[in-house]
Amino acid sequence: MTRFITYCFNMLFTKVASRVGRQNNVTAWQNFSASLSQRRLPQHYSTSAVLKKSESFSYVIVGAGSAGCVLANRLSENVDDSVLLLEAGPKDLLLNSTRLSWKIHMPAALVYNLCDDKYNWFYHTRPQKHMDGRVMYWPRGRVWGGSSSLNAMVYIRGHAEDYNRWQREGADGWDYDHCLPYFRKAQTHELGANQYRGGSGPLHVSRGKTNHPLHCAFIEAGQQAGYPFTDDMNGYQQEGLGWMDMTIYKGKRWSTASAYLRPALSRPNLKTEVRCLTTKILFEGTKAVGVEYLQKGERKKVYADKEVILSGGAINSPQLLMLSGVGNGDDLKKLDIPVVSHLPGVGSNLQDHLELYVQQECIQPITLYKAQKPFHMIKIGLEWLLKYTGYGATAHLESGGFIRSRAGVTHPDIQFHFLPSQVIDHGRVNPRIEAYQVHVGPMRSTSAGWLKLQSTNPLEHPIIEPNYLSTDMDVWEFRESVKLSREIFAQSAFDKFRGREQQPGSHVQSDKEIDAFVRQKADSAYHPSCTCKMGQPSDPMAVVDPETRVIGVENLRVVDASIMPSVVSGNLNAPTIMIAEKAADIIKGLPPLRDHNVPVYQPPTLETQR
Repeated sequence: MTRFITYCFNMLFTKVASRVGRQNNVTAWQNFSASLSQRRLPQHYSTSAVLKKSESFSYVIVGAGSAGCVLANRLSENVDDSVLLLEAGPKDLLLNSTRLSWKIHMPAALVYNLCDDKYNWFYHTRPQKHMDGRVMYWPRGRVWGGSSSLNAMVYIRGHAEDYNRWQREGADGWDYDHCLPYFRKAQTHELGANQYRGGSGPLHVSRGKTNHPLHCAFIEAGQQAGYPFTDDMNGYQQEGLGWMDMTIYKGKRWSTASAYLRPALSRPNLKTEVRCLTTKILFEGTKAVGVEYLQKGERKKVYADKEVILSGGAINSPQLLMLSGVGNGDDLKKLDIPVVSHLPGVGSNLQDHLELYVQQECIQPITLYKAQKPFHMIKIGLEWLLKYTGYGATAHLESGGFIRSRAGVTHPDIQFHFLPSQVIDHGRVNPRIEAYQVHVGPMRSTSAGWLKLQSTNPLEHPIIEPNYLSTDMDVWEFRESVKLSREIFAQSAFDKFRGREQQPGSHVQSDKEIDAFVRQKADSAYHPSCTCKMGQPSDPMAVVDPETRVIGVENLRVVDASIMPSVVSGNLNAPTIMIAEKAADIIKGLPPLRDHNVPVYQPPTLETQR
């Protein structure tokens, strides 16, 4: 055991950031694309051994991520249905232990898996025209639990009006009254059940335990600036600053693999496969009958008696559809892919959240700066390994909030995450000083992008074009985000902590200077979505109908963040789990759950910004 702990902590404090260099210009992107172009399948991969007797299941689910694990659990509740869950990555365990797989399950260790490609698809975008040609890094989970095994464990549902907007955009039955019951069904909140919170679901949700003075200062400063305190930003009142919910349970990350998949693994009608890349949906005419996948160098086929369900996420699901002949027919023909169904919306409508960090030096030695030094990291890590307590048992994003950018906005469109530390380059560079920061960004940007296939090679990442900051409104909202963050940091609650502003820096004052800073420093908040949007069959850009069925084909569904008609005002993990819970009832033919006229906070006036 001593040797193992020594080995773990040697690994823990190895500088993984050296494995990856941030790619910030066109040349880097061209080199990256060139390297991808070499990742071809073997010339005769299709001659590899095919299963002599192909298996058949009621449902084949592609992707064991935030949605796929939920579906595997819920659909296998019916003993008459058999379920196969396919995952391109590995299990989230080491020697069948979550403790030994500490890089995933220790909340404070989240940066490690964001910095390499062991559990991570490690995507990059095209150079961004409106962001000084920068190439943006997009980590996405490739492991049991998907991105719920990599994310910062922030549990945010979005605003009620996001779901009412979905209804107006054509997603009938996905308004707030129909979605809230599925948020509750999924959840067990440590503060207990009420009209908004769940009390008996598999997904455990908790609040931070550190009570760090800088978190308290941030919430107090928000009130001094004129914003309300909210005791539950996932409940009646999103607007305001307060304590954030987290998917952490008894000191461990509570991913969908922990919440949904592991409790169902003993069921004889559920089978899982890992390290298998699904390369194609098998069709008979326009009817999906199974999938083809690669595993250990072999090409295999498996069949679905009822349905194939894609839960690969906002990048993988549209990519697999296009590889299988479902997408924009003109684009598919250019790659000699036979068109099964012409659906131009596949890969379109790509939406994401951008954010940046406003950073302030702290003149008291109370940030996480020392905690990230080797000696302290060993102490923190040992405490977590032995007791699941201490600074290793939190992701430290324990406070945050939502505000409106301007008068006339009906519900919050700017989000804050506060951290008593300094983050540099996605955490790939260690903090340099005692500092604190707020992550801030607009929630409903008007820019939208797309993704397309580079080739017919399923190992080759698609072309990702988010089209960030392509509208004047998006530029203005980011400028306001910086100004409003500075205003909060200038309140008296921070007087005893405040040093020099580190980012943007006191030299950045004019609108032009702030805009330049945004172009240079804003990064993805890792919330890609909407690339297989839900809508009515009459909508030429809709990919799935409100029952999550792919339009124009049979026995095929998509259930993940890609089917959002538009991005929600907050983080995406909680809404993705809700989507899967609701879709499971739809697939099983159960009547939908529904609330009626749930009260939601309305600002006392829209004539002012706060």
